[in-house]
Amino acid sequence: MVTDGLTDLVGPVDAALAQHVLALPAGTVGTRTGSVLSAADSMRVTVHGRGAHGSMPQSSIDPVVLAAMIVVRLQTVISREIAPTEPAVLTVGSIRGGTKSNVIGDRAVLELNVRTYDESTRNTVMEAIRRIVVGECQASGTPSDPEFELFDQFPATVNDAATTERLHTGFTAYFGDRAQELPLQSASEDFSDIPEALGVPYSYWGLGGIDAETYRAAEAAGRVAQDIPVNHSPLFAPVIQPTLDTGTEALVVAALAWLGTD
Repeated sequence: MVTDGLTDLVGPVDAALAQHVLALPAGTVGTRTGSVLSAADSMRVTVHGRGAHGSMPQSSIDPVVLAAMIVVRLQTVISREIAPTEPAVLTVGSIRGGTKSNVIGDRAVLELNVRTYDESTRNTVMEAIRRIVVGECQASGTPSDPEFELFDQFPATVNDAATTERLHTGFTAYFGDRAQELPLQSASEDFSDIPEALGVPYSYWGLGGIDAETYRAAEAAGRVAQDIPVNHSPLFAPVIQPTLDTGTEALVVAALAWLGTD
């Protein structure tokens, strides 16, 4: 929408508002000032080897073994190069290499995903990835340098304090104790591209979609992470009610925080 000229189509804007259903108790609405969602960077890394027959590994430079070494070494980036007080995630979501059990291929492709809240941390992680990949390729004696491709990049979502406080006041008045503080989320969104382009403050809040009794039972047993499906899980299925009504009410209350009258 921004690329297609949204800023030229809309009139004066006071604030940008957005909500998203999350793995929280249905019927709840959560606001948060400051950092809410992480920035996301996806990277495709191609490493090159030398193909050979599986029975003659001495003639090869095995890219699958190289990729495995890279995956193991990448596990140390967050645990040993980032402060424990600074949230960050590095995931290797995909590895593709080889075509047959008895053939050593000539390349492998890894797809990585990085989540950070701070630009300095982001730079540290991205530089560490390149250093480790290049170092492992050199250690394996690869015939050519690795290739790096960035794609699917999303900015961090950082809620404006005054805008969020205005929303929180309206939510508390309407929802009572169902209006809660939203925990810091490691997911990412491109919503903030719109208010950034418009030059206006924004706030993004969370909406619970998990059956409340199911969530609280898992919480009491200390098994929320194990028993509650999260967004993008094949088992994530928000209950229709009260999720739908709560989401509709939250959008109306949010709009009335700016459009309503005493």
